[in-house]
Amino acid sequence: MRKNSYEYRHYNHAVGLCIVHLVWIPKRRKPVLVDKVRDRLFEIFGEVAKEKSWNIRALEVAPDHLHLFVEIHPTDAINQVVKAFKGRSAYLLRKEFT
Repeated sequence: MRKNSYEYRHYNHAVGLCIVHLVWIPKRRKPVLVDKVRDRLFEIFGEVAKEKSWNIRALEVAPDHLHLFVEIHPTDAINQVVKAFKGRSAYLLRKEFT
């Protein structure tokens, strides 16, 4: 994770800063994001961010929802960011915690 400064990123032909605030809520807002599930969620999100070269600015996990501030590349679509985080975390958490 990076420090909380808002510095523009410089690319070959562009300068920009794209930070997205995402919120997830489990089905029927059940308090399932606790203990080992919560810890595993931090690991999964860290892996996805590192793999895609995104910077997680903040990640707060409550028992019934989570907030994610992530800095992405200007060329990445927000729906692909959501798909990457939510898809991998849902698949792995369901597989590991029945």
